[in-house]
Amino acid sequence: MHPQALVEACADLLRQVLTFEHPADAVVSRFFREHRSLGPRERATLAETTYAVLRRKLRFERLARSGSGPRERRLALLGFAGARGFLQGALSPQESDWLDACDAVKPGELFEPERHNLPEWLAAPLKAQLGEDFWPLADSLLESAPLDLRVNVLKTKRPQAQKDLAQAAIKSEETPYSPWGLRVQGKPALARLALFASGAIEVQDEGSQLLALLLDARRGEMVVDFCAGAGGKTLAIGAAMRNTGRLYAFDVSAHRLDALKPRLARSGLSNVHPAAIAHERDERIKRLAGKIDRVLVDAPCSGLGTLRRNPDLKWRQSPHGVQELAAKQQAILASAQRLVKPGGRLVYATCSLLQEENEAVAEAFSAQHADFAPLAAGEVLAGLKLAQAARLCSGGDDGQRYLRLWPHRHQTDGFFAAVWQRR
Repeated sequence: MHPQALVEACADLLRQVLTFEHPADAVVSRFFREHRSLGPRERATLAETTYAVLRRKLRFERLARSGSGPRERRLALLGFAGARGFLQGALSPQESDWLDACDAVKPGELFEPERHNLPEWLAAPLKAQLGEDFWPLADSLLESAPLDLRVNVLKTKRPQAQKDLAQAAIKSEETPYSPWGLRVQGKPALARLALFASGAIEVQDEGSQLLALLLDARRGEMVVDFCAGAGGKTLAIGAAMRNTGRLYAFDVSAHRLDALKPRLARSGLSNVHPAAIAHERDERIKRLAGKIDRVLVDAPCSGLGTLRRNPDLKWRQSPHGVQELAAKQQAILASAQRLVKPGGRLVYATCSLLQEENEAVAEAFSAQHADFAPLAAGEVLAGLKLAQAARLCSGGDDGQRYLRLWPHRHQTDGFFAAVWQRR
């Protein structure tokens, strides 16, 4: 594709994404379906340019004001993910000079929001929570996330999976915390690998793997993944149970559960039972009340812990939306707790960075449910012989109460989890 045509395509895609009417990944996918003639490199450039603009939107909008021409074209030029030499073929002399001037702008010349590229309603609570550590977090959120894999222990072992990846010219390293994880370099075409097709590996962030570990589901138990979604954690839990017992994958969205079906077929698991429920008080929930050994509530949340992957969320979410989610999270957790039998374990988790969705929800639950004794997440993980368990946690008198993962500290998505045992 000629550079000029590719830049125009980037601008067209940005025009659609920046309305924020739909998730960016859905808009990008639709754009590719509508432009099937695009090659792999062109698609990669379009997607990476779009995400670069979403990550650095405030900075690029400031710089774009000094240029001329359509706004989306200026943003596409600033965020262009291809080589500058290639881009030159699309630039007028004025645009070339303007881009050089933009490149010369130093961070110190920018206002603070243009450096952290977060809306103020999100930046303020993160600053209050992290202090000086806010800037390392903000910097990390401007980068793309690594690609993590979970090795399906029913199919293979991690060293063997690593060897099989190496034979396919894919370099990987063991994740530092999860005993199931591999972190691969670049963005290889995993779907073409026999290792993937056989269900021996699944794409799953290391932090998500740690949530499944924290549940510590055992052989032969009855377990519920209460908000299963597409089932990434469900599959990890089922494998940890060694394909025994009974694992219910509940979700209010049958569409999301449909995405679990091909993954479940590859996994070799027969102990997983997906079921769409009408709401958290569904009759199926009532029938299982007090019978379940372990319940994971990976609650619907703002998703702000995944900003490296989904940078549009910081522009699509709002304080009001977060407040509504926090109320919903408390209601879901209150319903899910009824499933847990005496001596059973309850885990509440989100992929949010905000205390409002995390510690505040967990503390409210503890205050309202004296029959649930809080467990220290750090002690649970240490008991599982997890490497460096203590540095994965925060809160409580000893700093071990909650699992608290941060992109800049742990190189995972931002995750939170609290654990209780029913008395």
